[in-house]
Amino acid sequence: MLTCKEIVASLDNYIIGQQEAKRAVAIALRNRYRRSKLAKNLQDEITPKNIIFKGPTGVGKTEIARRIEKLMNVPFVKVEATKYTEVGYVGRDVESMVRDLVEASVRLVKREHSEKIKNSVLVTVNKKITDVLYPLKKQAKPEEMETEIFKEQFYKDFEAGKFDKDIIEIEVKEQPKQINLLDGIGAEINIGQIMGGIVKTPKMMKKLTVERARELLVEEESDKRVDPDTINKEAISRAEREGIIFIDEIDKIAAKKSNSQDVSREGVQRDILPIVEGTVVNTKYGVIHTDFILFIAAGAFQISSVSDLIPELQGRFPIQVELSSLNKDDFKKILTIPQNAITNQYTELLKVDNIDLEFTDDALDEIARLAELENETKENIGARRLQTIMEKLLEDISFNASEQNPMVKVTIDKPFVDNTMKDIIQSHDYKKYIL
Repeated sequence: MLTCKEIVASLDNYIIGQQEAKRAVAIALRNRYRRSKLAKNLQDEITPKNIIFKGPTGVGKTEIARRIEKLMNVPFVKVEATKYTEVGYVGRDVESMVRDLVEASVRLVKREHSEKIKNSVLVTVNKKITDVLYPLKKQAKPEEMETEIFKEQFYKDFEAGKFDKDIIEIEVKEQPKQINLLDGIGAEINIGQIMGGIVKTPKMMKKLTVERARELLVEEESDKRVDPDTINKEAISRAEREGIIFIDEIDKIAAKKSNSQDVSREGVQRDILPIVEGTVVNTKYGVIHTDFILFIAAGAFQISSVSDLIPELQGRFPIQVELSSLNKDDFKKILTIPQNAITNQYTELLKVDNIDLEFTDDALDEIARLAELENETKENIGARRLQTIMEKLLEDISFNASEQNPMVKVTIDKPFVDNTMKDIIQSHDYKKYIL
C-alpha cells in the first residue's frame, strides 16, 4: 500500500497544483489501509471521512478521482448526481450507484483471477485455434516443403502473431442480448439465477480473425475455471472495504427551497443520505453494506454552496476542499509536465502521419497566456480551454497531414501561434479600449 507522500507524488505526474485536494485524498486512502490493520471490533468503529471538492470546472476534480481508480486498483464508479431522481419518480434510484460499484468490483476481481490462470488458459485456447488453422495452412503449403519443416515453421509463425489477421471459423458462445430494464424498478434481475442455471448460453460457428477468436476463447475458458460464487463473494467484500463512489455535480442537487424543483432535489439528497450513512443494498451478486464505502463528491458551486445541501448530508462529508482556478503558469505546466501532457498527445498522434511536432518555449508561453485570457473573458472552463486552443492551432496541420508523405518537422513557435490565433488575439486587444 502506498504512503500518503507516494500517492501525492503519483498524482503529481498527471495533475498540476491542487496540493490540498491531493493530500486530503491521500490521507483518506491511507486511512483505509491503516483501518485494515486494526482489531475487528475497532475497525467497525472507524468510518471513512468523505470528501467534497468544490471549484470551477476543469481544475482537476474529476481527474483526481479518475487517477485514484488506476493508482489504487480498487472498485470505483463515477456517477452524476443529476441522473438520479427521488424514490417514486421515473429515473435512476440512488441505490443503483451501489449496484454499479458492485459490478465494477466483480469485473476487477474476475480480471485478477483470470490473470492468475492466463498462461494455462492460453495453452488450451491456442491449441483450439491451431487445430483449426493448421489444416488450412497445410493445404496451401508448397508441395516441395516437408511436413515436419512446415509444421515447425507454422508454430513459429503462430507464436510470432503472423496469423493474427487470418480469418478462421470457430465455435464460440453467442453473445447474450442485453435486456434493458428501467432504472429504479426494484433490484436487478439475473435470469440465469431465476432459472436455476437451466439456461445455457448457446454456441455457434463464427468467422473471426485469429486475434479476435483468441480473445473470445480466453474469456470463455477463464469463465469455466473460476467459481462464480467465489468471485461474487470476494467482489462484495472488496466493494465494502475498498469501494469508492465519486459523485460529480453534487452542487446541481443543492436546494434553496424556492420552488418545486428544489424540493425534488432535496428528495434526492435525502435518498442519498442513508447510503452515505450506511445501509444495506440488494444486488444480483448478493447483499452489500455501504458503511465503509468512501464517497467523494464534487461540484463547481457557482450558484449554490455546500451549505445549501441538507445539514445531515453535509455532516457526512466532513472534509471540504476548495480547488483553485488555474493561471498562466499552471497552464504552461499542464502543457509540459504531466505524463499525458496535451502537447505530447498531439505530437504522438501526428507522428502517425509523418509530422514531427516541436513546441518552442515562447509558443507554450503564448498558448498559456491565451488560455488564461479566454477563461477570464468567457466561461471559465479551466484546463479544457487548452484543448480548444490546441485544436484550432493545429487544425490545418492535422487536416493536411498524410502518412503518404515523408517525415516533416514542424516547429510551433510564437509567430506561428500569433498568426494562427490572430482573431482571438485581436479580439482581446480591442477589449482593452472598450470602457
